Amino acid sequence: MSKTTLDILAIAAHRDDVEQTCGGTLLKAAQRGQRTGILDLTQGEMGTRGTAEDRAREAADAAKILGVGWRRALDIPDGRVENTWENRLKVAAVIRETRPRVVILPYWKGRHPDHYTSSVLGYEACFLAGLAKLDPAAALNSVAGKEQTPVPLNLPPHRPFKIIYATLYYDVRPSFVVDISEQFEKKFASILAYKSQFSDQEVGKDLFPAQAEIRARVESMARYYGMLAGVTFAEPFLQKEVGLVEDLLAVPVKSI
Repeated sequence: MSKTTLDILAIAAHRDDVEQTCGGTLLKAAQRGQRTGILDLTQGEMGTRGTAEDRAREAADAAKILGVGWRRALDIPDGRVENTWENRLKVAAVIRETRPRVVILPYWKGRHPDHYTSSVLGYEACFLAGLAKLDPAAALNSVAGKEQTPVPLNLPPHRPFKIIYATLYYDVRPSFVVDISEQFEKKFASILAYKSQFSDQEVGKDLFPAQAEIRARVESMARYYGMLAGVTFAEPFLQKEVGLVEDLLAVPVKSI
C-alpha cells in the first residue's frame, strides 16, 4: 500500500465537519489499523470566528487526535461550494490519488448549502474518478489561469467500493450506526481542538453555544444514536443500497 492509499476517506465542506459527524468512526478504524483520511473542500476563510490559518493548525491537531494519517484542504471558496466541472475534477483527482475503498460524504439534505452540495459533488466526483478515458489531474492543469494543488498525472481510474453518508446534521433515520463508546472522549477532544470555533468569546456568541453547552449537545446526540442500537454512544450513517446478510444468527441489535 502506498503512503497515500487509504481504506476510508471522509469528505466534507469545512474543517471540523468530519470531527463532528464521523470523527469517532474514523478513530475506531484507525485503532483497527485501517488507514484513514480527510478531505476538507474549503479552508474556512469565511468562518465567523478565526482565520483559515487558525483552522489549518486546528485541523492538524484534530487529525492527530483521531489517528488520521492523511489530510488535505482544497481551495474551493468557503460558503460557495458549487457542483461545477472544475470542482468535480479536483475531488476526482484526490480519489484517484488516495484510492479509498470507502468514502464518507455528508448527507444530501441539510441547513447549510455547502454541506448538501458537498454530498452531490463528492458522489459525482467518485463516478468521474472511475472513467478510464478521463485524467482529472490533466484536465485541471489545462484550465487557463488556475493554480492547482499538485496531483500526479496519469493515475489509474478508481472508484470506491462503498459510499456512505454521515447524517448527524440532519434528522433522518440512519441505515446503521457505529458504536463509538470507547472513542467518544477523543472524538470530543478533536472537536475542542478547534479553539477558534468553540472557545467562549464575544465574536459570534449569538451563533455559537457556550463551551459548557457543547459537551451536553455532542453527548446527547451520541447517546441518542447509541440508544437506537443498545450501546452508549454512536454515530449515524445512511447507505443507498440494500444491506446483505449471510447469517441471521449474527445480526446485531436485538428486537425485543
